[in-house]
Amino acid sequence: MVSDRFSKVQKAIAKKKGKNPNLHEGSRDTKRMQRASARDDKLNRLTKLREKENRHFLNRVKAFQSYTAEHTSPLSIKELQAMIEDYLGRDDEELAKLKAERRTGRPPSTRQTLLEQARATEQDEYAAGFWIPDLEDETVLIRLKEWDGKWASLATLKYSRISKEGHKKVSSFPPKGMS
Repeated sequence: MVSDRFSKVQKAIAKKKGKNPNLHEGSRDTKRMQRASARDDKLNRLTKLREKENRHFLNRVKAFQSYTAEHTSPLSIKELQAMIEDYLGRDDEELAKLKAERRTGRPPSTRQTLLEQARATEQDEYAAGFWIPDLEDETVLIRLKEWDGKWASLATLKYSRISKEGHKKVSSFPPKGMS
């Protein structure tokens, strides 16, 4: 994937040298192209890493978007807690299947270990305050239904943290720590 920066450098060198520039190995123009290419590689790598880190939150918001499809009025804390508990139990069937397939005395599969770790992390988060869109607000509910699935457009929503005890705390986007 050639980015804008690399193509600009390439175009500038082609303009200076002609259609088929013959660059020798240690020339300034070659080094300039290598720097631009390295910069593009770094930016692409960081973008992929950021997308991977954000995928967890995107999937969470998508799940709550699908849960709220039939709702037209703001939800209560009890309804939100029911949605959260439903969300937390989304991998229960797969986890039970993996446990049943495992022979006795064998270590758990990597998938089972990952599911159990993710489940424990989310349960701990729920005890302290589970990060979700603030569905007690009608405008947030409407915006969530119209959400296009992109990370950048999540900033238009308000968020809160709902704890297992029913406490609600205003949160920020993107979620950092327990804010």
